[in-house]
Amino acid sequence: MFKFFVTEDQIKDKIIDIIEDDVNHIKNVLRLEVEDKIEVCDINNSNNYLCKIIELNKKYVKCEIIEEIKNNNETNLYLHIFQGIPKAEKMETIIQKTTEIGVSEITPLIMQRCITKLDNKTSLKKVERWQKIAEVAAKQSKRDKIPIINLPINIKNVYEKLTNYDIVLIAYEEEKDNAIKKILNKVPKKKNLKIAIIIGPEGGITKEEIKELSNENVKTVTLGKRILRTETAPIVLVSIIMYEFDEMG
Repeated sequence: MFKFFVTEDQIKDKIIDIIEDDVNHIKNVLRLEVEDKIEVCDINNSNNYLCKIIELNKKYVKCEIIEEIKNNNETNLYLHIFQGIPKAEKMETIIQKTTEIGVSEITPLIMQRCITKLDNKTSLKKVERWQKIAEVAAKQSKRDKIPIINLPINIKNVYEKLTNYDIVLIAYEEEKDNAIKKILNKVPKKKNLKIAIIIGPEGGITKEEIKELSNENVKTVTLGKRILRTETAPIVLVSIIMYEFDEMG
């Protein structure tokens, strides 16, 4: 069953109005019709509803709520990726795949070895596109929340954002001793655990950046003997974290 997101102001008296881009997708891509059933999620509270389409036009798709669906599709972990901005479309791949796995928030990082340079105007357009990719991936994977995609920030400004996390993990190719499993085994398994992970761009993280981020709550980790691409590392790391905390079955 196809899933769509709405805000709470689109729901009134058991009627939901789906608007904007989803209207074209429902009508012209999926070719759904009156009486067809869809799943709708209120992004303000993650409530899910089984709905029946009762009206379609160019501006909206009107649905009637049949019943509330009790889903449990979200992880108890809060995972925030700080990703060194990579070249070309690699950021799109990272956002899509980590959204499917269960990440909560993604912040693009401007780092010393970033090749791609974004000005303010370009950043706004990129984030708008990246947020849409996250939404589509959340729909496809039947999530109840859409990850937050933030505007890019300089790594020099990231330190204050890390203080609210139980642990911060940096995937660092020069780390030899701290295996990810070894570090995660020391993290208390509690509800609403908040984990931040930092991934460098092509070329990795510099020693100076590692030094600037040094803190007892920040751990550099190795992901194994092989060097992973910047778009592979966050997917692998998020998957390992989910597995270690019993979030993947």
